[in-house]
Amino acid sequence: MIKNILVAQDGSVNGKAALDYSMWLSKKFGAGLIGLHVVDVVSLEGPFLHDLSGSLGFEPFLNFSTRMREALESRGKTILSSFEEACAENKAACESQIAFGIVANEICDKAKVADLVVVGRRGVNAQFEYGLLGSTTESVLRRSPKPVLVVPEKFTEPKNPLLAYDGSPNASKAMGSAAEWAKTLGLTLTVLTASATGEEEALLIEARQYLKPYGIEANFVSKKGDAPLVIESYYKDNGHDLLFMGTSHHSRLVEMVLGSTTEHVMRTVAGPFFLER
Repeated sequence: MIKNILVAQDGSVNGKAALDYSMWLSKKFGAGLIGLHVVDVVSLEGPFLHDLSGSLGFEPFLNFSTRMREALESRGKTILSSFEEACAENKAACESQIAFGIVANEICDKAKVADLVVVGRRGVNAQFEYGLLGSTTESVLRRSPKPVLVVPEKFTEPKNPLLAYDGSPNASKAMGSAAEWAKTLGLTLTVLTASATGEEEALLIEARQYLKPYGIEANFVSKKGDAPLVIESYYKDNGHDLLFMGTSHHSRLVEMVLGSTTEHVMRTVAGPFFLER
C-alpha cells in the first residue's frame, strides 16, 4: 500500500506533471508527499565552470562557484515553496527536502523511506537531451530501491491500466501493485502475456489465481510474438493509459541495462508507466 510518495521537483513542465500525478495518488491512497529538489553539483563543478576558471583565475572561480550555489539553492527553495502551497491547496500532507549532489543519486537515496518515486520523463534540461527519456530518469529507473512511476508532461487521470506479465519475480511484484491500484481506483485491469515460447497460457493461469482474492475486474490476454513489440502495439491499439511492468534482470545487471523489453517499452509508450525492479 502506498503511504509515502517521493516526488522529484525541478521547476520544469515535467516536474509539474509529476506533482499533479502525485497529488492525485495522494488523494486516492491517503498518502503523504515528500517533495525533493536536488541542487545538481554538476551545475556547480561541471566542465563549463572548470573551463571558465581557467580564463578567470582560481580565486574568481571559487567566488563564482559560491554565488552559483547560492543562486541554485535559492531557486530550489522557491520551487519547494510552490510545492508546499500546492499541497496546502489540495489538503495533502507533505514535507519538502533540498539536497546537494548528483540528482539521480539523491533521488535514489531518499527513495529508501518512500513507497513510490514519481518522476517526469524528462527534466529541466530536456532541450539538451535526446530521446523520450532524460538521463536522470533513466538512472533513477535503473537504481531506485523502490518502484518508480514515470509520467508524461501533462496529467491525465488513468482509466485503462495494463499489466505486462512475464512470470519474473519483479513482474510478480508489479502485479501486486497493479492489483492494489485497480482495487483502490475502481478500475479494470488488463493482464497481457507475450512470448514466443508458448508459455502465455500458463502465465495467465498464474495471474488469474493471484488476482482472484483482490475481487477486481480483470481481462486476460495472451499474444505470441516478440514481447517488446507486442506490448507496444497492444497498449496503443487498445487505448491503455497506464502500464505496469517489472524488470527481469538481476540487480547488478539492471544498473547497466534494464533489458530489451523494458528499454523498448519505456521509450515507445507515451503514457505513465510503473516499473518494479
